[in-house]
Amino acid sequence: MIAIEGLQKRFRIEKKKDASKHLDHSDDPRQDGRWFNAVRDVSFRCDKGEVLGLLGPNGAGKTTTLRMLSTALQPDAGSINIEGVNAIDDPIAARKKLGFLSGTTGLYRRLSVRENIEYFGRLHKVPEKLLQQRIDEVFTLLDMHSFQDKRAENLSTGMRQKTSIARAVIHEPEVIVFDEPTTGLDVIAAKTILDFIQSYKESGKPVIFSTHHLHEVEKLCDRVALIDVGESRFDGTVEEFKNLTPSGDLYDSFLSLVDSVKEKGE
Repeated sequence: MIAIEGLQKRFRIEKKKDASKHLDHSDDPRQDGRWFNAVRDVSFRCDKGEVLGLLGPNGAGKTTTLRMLSTALQPDAGSINIEGVNAIDDPIAARKKLGFLSGTTGLYRRLSVRENIEYFGRLHKVPEKLLQQRIDEVFTLLDMHSFQDKRAENLSTGMRQKTSIARAVIHEPEVIVFDEPTTGLDVIAAKTILDFIQSYKESGKPVIFSTHHLHEVEKLCDRVALIDVGESRFDGTVEEFKNLTPSGDLYDSFLSLVDSVKEKGE
């Protein structure tokens, strides 16, 4: 189970030459003088066996929220509970339970795909025999055996993304969090990754992934959380999200929530 309550995170705006006169005249409600409140109030939950789709326009605060969930960023306020662990008070214990993929998940370019995954598995102290078994299982699920001996620097976008996912889950985490895992992939590579997420759902583990593709939400998700201008606008089931508009269409529901913010002047 993952539960996030009242998360907040702000960043100091770098002062640039001749920019000070513009700091108090931003149209973005998150800007407060020399501070930018990237996440103002975000809450959602994802229980065992559920997949939650995290939605929001570009710049809404999704990635900042997921970076706090991953313990890469320290929140200014709020709470994060990952399978009974307070991730703010005990980030090391939380990381052991978490498999996290972001757009900046790195690989060692001069190592082969298999060498990369072996390395990260050993960092997680996976026993050697179990590690080799896990690698074969994950490579089969992600259709990676054909390029396991390629250096990371020679991988296509789809191969690199699959390798990054394998790195994130090699230690059999209890919770999976992916930040836009299918962005930039072709249809076949994206389907492989969506099937992989489905397999984790069937294993009873909670999965959170952010996406701009609402058809992925309709196909995979049990719950939806929508963030806009750094605040939670919705947290509920996919059916509840659909029922926000008479059409029952995910796109209409998304736009109704985002447009309502604009109409209020936010």
